[in-house]
Amino acid sequence: MMTPYLLMAALYFSLAALMALDAALVNLTLLPWFNGMRWLRIHFITLGILTQLLYGMLPLVVALRARLPKPAIRWDIWATLNGGIMLLLIGIPLVSGVPIFAGGTLIFIATILLIIQLAQLKQTAVSATDGAAVHDGRKFYIAGLGYFLLGIILGTGMWIGWMEPLRVAVPVETHIHANNWGLMSLVFAGLLIDMYPQWFKRPFPAPQSSNTIFWLMTLGAFGLIFGPWFAAQTLLVVGLVLHLTATLWLLYAVIKPIWGDKKAWTIGVTHLTASYIWILAPVLVAPFVLLGVPGLPGRTIETTAPQALIYGWLLQFAFAALPYALMRLFQPDKTSGLGGSWFSFWTVNIGSVFLWASIFIASASGVLAGIAYMLWMIAMLPILAQSWRIVRGGLARFEDKNLAVSAGD
Repeated sequence: MMTPYLLMAALYFSLAALMALDAALVNLTLLPWFNGMRWLRIHFITLGILTQLLYGMLPLVVALRARLPKPAIRWDIWATLNGGIMLLLIGIPLVSGVPIFAGGTLIFIATILLIIQLAQLKQTAVSATDGAAVHDGRKFYIAGLGYFLLGIILGTGMWIGWMEPLRVAVPVETHIHANNWGLMSLVFAGLLIDMYPQWFKRPFPAPQSSNTIFWLMTLGAFGLIFGPWFAAQTLLVVGLVLHLTATLWLLYAVIKPIWGDKKAWTIGVTHLTASYIWILAPVLVAPFVLLGVPGLPGRTIETTAPQALIYGWLLQFAFAALPYALMRLFQPDKTSGLGGSWFSFWTVNIGSVFLWASIFIASASGVLAGIAYMLWMIAMLPILAQSWRIVRGGLARFEDKNLAVSAGD
């Protein structure tokens, strides 16, 4: 059922690499700036790569945890999601309200349909196991998608004048927080818990703590979203503390069992764990921005840090997850491992260092940002090559089987 989603994810991955190259050349003043490109670069990763992976994987993961049959693909979800993304990719650079509203509406509908599907799988799982709780991650997914609905409303509304009626004090920050601290943080946490046995080759070490992590992260996301929404700094700070506590607790649970086991630290595991450096970086800087520390470029941090977050955290998480999902789909008889390479690891993380450096070294910010985007583009190339080899190998095996069947007839 994941094939259409994964093929679209691979397409958006390629486009994201091109957009990173464009950003590098623009920052190095080798290409002119083009309206809307900054938002397109972000959305090729968030709405492009990651939604394809998540909307394809989550029903499978929930069914796997519940020991249910593999669910059939929901073409209504796939079509509304991708139709909405296509309309946004048209509307954003044109700054045209009609395709943006239509695209946001379709993605909103696709998300509601996915939440309903996951809830139905949950109900089936409970009845099939006499009420036993069988998947720890399901509540993370549904809560994260619920916050994503807010993110869609905010993201669409920024382009068509909804912010004043909704009384959103800081629209961009609220939208980013809904998608990053709401959707991605919760869904990634659920995946780390659910997929830990497959990705880390051992049971999740702290199943009893997953419920506490869930509530801390969910309430933290609430504060991080509605703090800037209502310009309530206390709510924002409380949300920040709760979310940071939950994230550190999750990372401690994930890393502790493999800390001294060198064989467990595969490149894919290293990608997953290192990606969280870039979710913690803006969280650790945030208190200084809130306090208005003299000399700190608060405005630049607010506008630039999300780029490092998306490329360093979200994209790096996808570096590990995309090849794994492709291997499970196209070559299921082979051992599936997380993706990535040491080359992609160093280039993606050094790229994030350069972008953070561009924030604080104003005199060279353009050059440093250009180098960052160039490194991120280069980091994607091994993942694209690895993904293509997996797909090509799977298609070749499929063709060989068909030829063998035809010869037998």
